[in-house]
Amino acid sequence: MSTDRVAAARPSLRERRRAVAIQEIVSAAESHIVEHGPHALSLRAVARSLGMTVQALYHYFPSRGDLVTALITKAYDDLTDAVRGATGTAGDDPDLPGLVIAAEGYRRWALDHPERFQLLYGTPLPHYEAPVDGPTTEAIRRMSAVFERELFGGYTPSQLAAADTRSLSPAFLGHLEHISPPDGEALPPPATALLLSAWGYLHGMVSLEVFGHTGFLGVHQAELFRMAMRNLHEDVHRRIPAAVA
Repeated sequence: MSTDRVAAARPSLRERRRAVAIQEIVSAAESHIVEHGPHALSLRAVARSLGMTVQALYHYFPSRGDLVTALITKAYDDLTDAVRGATGTAGDDPDLPGLVIAAEGYRRWALDHPERFQLLYGTPLPHYEAPVDGPTTEAIRRMSAVFERELFGGYTPSQLAAADTRSLSPAFLGHLEHISPPDGEALPPPATALLLSAWGYLHGMVSLEVFGHTGFLGVHQAELFRMAMRNLHEDVHRRIPAAVA
């Protein structure tokens, strides 16, 4: 590649400075959330902490909603990185299913970052709506893909389509066909139902712990969580046939 082409492909100095400024604003906003909670997010306070005016901050984030979207997207990406990182390391039990390892990575991140976890899953921020099919949706899909791989890896589409979901109505299974991701190979509706159910159970246990509702268990909370995730993994796999004729 010629020198001219390399120069053209490289971001300009102005673009690099803008990227650095955006990163500093997002970091300052994260610090503000950690100190005051998501509902106290203030553009004025974030700007003040960086020595800039609110008007200057608007050059990078035209509205509070734009900054919230960036914060949510980054939180999901960091959570996804934590889950992926967990699945890529050797745990204390070589026989531990990948789903359990991923779930424990999810739990650890939530406990280490309770305010950012609250931003994602706590009471919705007033006057904020995430962009439809925007960056937050894409970030959620990236995380979902990790759990999908760990839960269904090794099964064929025919096996997943034959999973036991007899308690669900045909209308609901039909509805699931229309909420598949726009790109990539969609899961069969029975597998989608199992994935959503598994994530709801996993997330519910983590939320109870993050918000202090299982503190009476003390240091045994991790042990209970691992048992619950093992049981969840076994229950889902019992519903998928070993082979489909």
